[in-house]
Formats: sequence, structure tokens, C-alpha cells
Amino acid sequence: MDLHLRKQHLELDRPLVMGIVNVTPDSFFDGGQYYDPQRAVAHALRLVAEGADLLDIGAESTRPGALPVDEHEERRRLLPVVTAVARAVSVPISVDTSKAEVARAALDAGAVMVNDVTALRGDRAMVDVVAEAGAGLVVMHMQGIPETMQQAPHYDEVVRNIARFLEERSRFAMDHGVERDRIVLDPGIGFGKTLTHNLDLLANLHAFMELGFPLLVGPSRKGFVGQLTHQSVDARAWGTAAVIALAVQQGARILRVHDVGPMRDVVSVADAVARRMRTTAREQHA
Repeated sequence: MDLHLRKQHLELDRPLVMGIVNVTPDSFFDGGQYYDPQRAVAHALRLVAEGADLLDIGAESTRPGALPVDEHEERRRLLPVVTAVARAVSVPISVDTSKAEVARAALDAGAVMVNDVTALRGDRAMVDVVAEAGAGLVVMHMQGIPETMQQAPHYDEVVRNIARFLEERSRFAMDHGVERDRIVLDPGIGFGKTLTHNLDLLANLHAFMELGFPLLVGPSRKGFVGQLTHQSVDARAWGTAAVIALAVQQGARILRVHDVGPMRDVVSVADAVARRMRTTAREQHA
């Protein structure tokens, strides 16, 4: 299974590591560290040097409680970084935005994929921008909006509800011209979910794999890891590593992380073990 992103394509015969570049003053982990464009570009280059297979660059925080940023400000933050990074690296660049015109400008600047946390619901024009550009698309589940999403989230059956949502949104994208081999699904760990919801999703990733699209999982340093480990955001790398390994074992193809170097090692080892597990299972049933 390959992922086609405009004129680029990614082979998904192994799990890929997506490095996070936040050009924001208020992201939950590194907000403000890379707000300066030069520092953001340097960080992106460092992530590629550490082994990132692709980058996800965003200029609007979607952490719990975050307030929206207007289109002009998001463009001001984002475009100089996307432009400079696209000139300096060969790995694909995803832009983390839910605004169609921001996405259009970022695609013109060199991005090849749109990571939309609203799953095309935030801006009616987004699906046309993605389809016309032939860009890749991450369809993510989020209950509510970042400002309020962690205020008593509720589901009847969280895995089934989110699988149905992702199925419907991917069908919507394809019905509006986005080709199937450009779509990635993301169950939205931490986006309008309690600890139990997150654990249920992570324990049942196969339900999303069955939809027939590559799966992206983004647990990096999130609040549920802190709830389980009682660690601050700065000390959640080990907990994140455990989630990454289990996601790889279940077939996740893209792992979105802050700490590319160490998490690439986790992905490599987990993938080798998972491959051996599958081989052993086939041999036992032969």
C-alpha cells in the first residue's frame, strides 16, 4: 500500500515517523520554542536529520482549551516556515490546518498533504482545495472543538462511533474528488476523549485498519500518558514509547511524534517484532 501526495509517494511497507513542527506560542508541549521562523526551520531540519519520514507543520494550537487563530495570523506564522523547509528537505511536508485558504497557500509553498483535525467539517472549501491539488489528506476525529473538547466527552460506543465517523468522512472526501490512495485516517487520540476512551481506541486499532486506509496515530506526550504515568509533559517520552510500540504492533503506518530520534528506534524494533509475530502465526496455521 502506497500513499500518493501530489507528485510524491510514500511506500507504507514499514511504519513511518512523522515529526511535529509547531510554529505556535501555545502548543501543549513545545509552544513558543519554535515560534520564531528561523528556529522552526532549524527544528524541522533537525527532525529530518534524526530520521523523520515526513513532517507535520502547524501554526494553530489544537491543544485542549486552545482558542482559534484567525486566517491572517495563521498564514503569517506558517508560510515562511513551509516555504523554507520545502526548499531544504526532500521528505513530504504535511500542513496541520483546518482552513482552506491556509491549506491552499501552504500547498503552493511546497506542502503535499493536509492534516485536518476537523475532518473537512471546519471549512466547506477544504475538500475542493485538497482534491484540486491532488494532495494527501489526514481525516481525524475530534469531538467538539479544541476550546471545549475535554469538557465531559461522551460516546455510546467509542470505537464503533469513531469508526463510523471516519468511514463517513473518508467517503465524503472521495465523493468530492479526493482519491482513495491519498487518504489517511486518524482516530484522534486525546481530541475529545477521556482516559478510558483513549485506551479503548488504542486497544482496538484493528477496527480502523479494517476500513482499508493507512492509519495515523498521534499519542506523543499527551495528557492521557500523564494520567497513567503521573509525569509532566516534559517526562512523558517513555510512556509515549509504549503507546507507539503497541500501535505499530497493531498495524499503524504513520506515528506522529515530537521526539523523532528515539521514537524512530522504537518504531524500528516494534516493527521487527510485529513482523516476526505475523510470520510465526502464519507458520503455526500452515
